[in-house]
Amino acid sequence: MIQIYLCDDEESVRHQLRTALEWKICMEDYDMKVVCSASTAQELLEAVEDNSRSIYFLDVDLRDGEWDGFTLGRELRRRDPHGTLAYITSYGDLAWKTFQYHLEAFDYIVKEGEQTGTAVARCLEAVHTRLLHERRDPTEIFSLRTGEETRHVPLSDILFFETAPKSHHVFLHTADSRLDFVGSLNELESELGGRFVRVHRAYLAARDKIEAVDWKEGRVRVGGRECLLSRAGKAQLKEKW
Repeated sequence: MIQIYLCDDEESVRHQLRTALEWKICMEDYDMKVVCSASTAQELLEAVEDNSRSIYFLDVDLRDGEWDGFTLGRELRRRDPHGTLAYITSYGDLAWKTFQYHLEAFDYIVKEGEQTGTAVARCLEAVHTRLLHERRDPTEIFSLRTGEETRHVPLSDILFFETAPKSHHVFLHTADSRLDFVGSLNELESELGGRFVRVHRAYLAARDKIEAVDWKEGRVRVGGRECLLSRAGKAQLKEKW
């Protein structure tokens, strides 16, 4: 079970955050628990287990003597290097300080009344998704860079890859998305081994997603979509499918 810790010097904020997090955990059946809701840094640190890989929601503006959210985050990072830090504050222009302290914060949430709880619940959902990806066998995940974002797509979700009109670009197709990234089908075919078959120079299809083949018309149906099938692709398909 993943443990969650809160630290904020305002009781009303702690109550709001805890209520939102516990509601999200209950509704989504996450294997998580809020184990500490502290008003001071010392109270939180006494409850934390070293190297526990926990989740911490910290008030940036913590008024606790020598402690603020950043110094507390630095101490937590020392004790729990792989923990997840999320910051909460009344001000929207302090995010740069997380970089100054080398804290690698996961999220930065501005207090906005009733919306704060909603934002914290969304943050928890994002953390849960990331942790699921980290636990998967890396050989079962395909990672790609699209724009400024790195995406991790389970191989089991991929229907096929398609050469994009833009030079050196490829489309990755799933049942509900199409992602554009830099790559080549030749490299992908070599990387992904026997799970995918080159049905055409412009298509690399997931072998277990192929539903039907029209040998005469040179067409393959993959997950409800249609790909072209070349003469060389027919030979590969007969061998592998």
